[in-house]
Amino acid sequence: MLRTRRLEPLDHYTAAAESASARIIAAYSTSFGLATRLLGRRHRRHIRNIYALVRVADELVDGVAAEAGLGPAEQRRELDDLEVETELAMRTGYSANPIVHAFARTAGGAAIDAALTRPFFASMRMDLPPDPDARGARPEQALTRTRAFGPDEHAAYVHGSAEVVGIMCLRVFMRDEAVGPETVRRLEHGARQLGAAFQNVNFLRDIGDDTERLGRAYLGGEVEMTPQLQQRWVDTIRGQLADAEAVLPLLPRDARGAVGCALRLFERLTERIARTPAPALRRGRVRVSNPVKAWLAVRSMLASPASLPSRKADIG
Repeated sequence: MLRTRRLEPLDHYTAAAESASARIIAAYSTSFGLATRLLGRRHRRHIRNIYALVRVADELVDGVAAEAGLGPAEQRRELDDLEVETELAMRTGYSANPIVHAFARTAGGAAIDAALTRPFFASMRMDLPPDPDARGARPEQALTRTRAFGPDEHAAYVHGSAEVVGIMCLRVFMRDEAVGPETVRRLEHGARQLGAAFQNVNFLRDIGDDTERLGRAYLGGEVEMTPQLQQRWVDTIRGQLADAEAVLPLLPRDARGAVGCALRLFERLTERIARTPAPALRRGRVRVSNPVKAWLAVRSMLASPASLPSRKADIG
């Protein structure tokens, strides 16, 4: 229960907005909830605020708006409006949309700006169905059963949907740290690689739903999963995870445990994907059991036993 009686009106509203963001995240991902609980208190709500906005946009383009009866043009308009509202909130520090407001309050204290949100929304736009009434639209686009993302489209999509989100989280973690440009460069590379690995793992886990329900094939233009293609993506993901793990010690200790837990979870998922016959990937989602998740969390916390206190007032 929120204790907001003594807060000023804006702080009261911000606390309520952040509570809404936490509820959005809890409703959609138990694994993410576990990882955020391993974060230091100064980080938790800000990471939830980021991922709540990501989830709202993702649900919009993944069928919720269509199920509500919105056509392609209306879905695009809703996403455009969400982006405009997000940029306005980042400039003003306020939005009447609680999820956008919570994100903007985090963004304002962590140097998150439109240079990161615009690629994200651009990737979300790639998921929208083609508008048959739009100028230049080809009729055959609307009839295509599965849209295959070519290598360039895959790279652009992963950059906006995952790599920039990794950078947003990194900026939250490092907002109180004094580090040099070379360390920043290494950390940003690791954050991008970790985000890309997470996204590519989920592409492999969701290949059946993506192709059959959403009509999308994200993995470099390949619609059918073959053992050779499976191995190629497993090798790619292993390299991305290794790059991320190499910079893990550079993170503040109160972020290291949570990021390490997420990294180990996706390492485990990758190995299970590698052992799954390629045709079976379309028939079921590869998962890790809750006891294994708990063990990974304990292992991660033992590897990062202490938390660093904040050296600056918390943002919010």
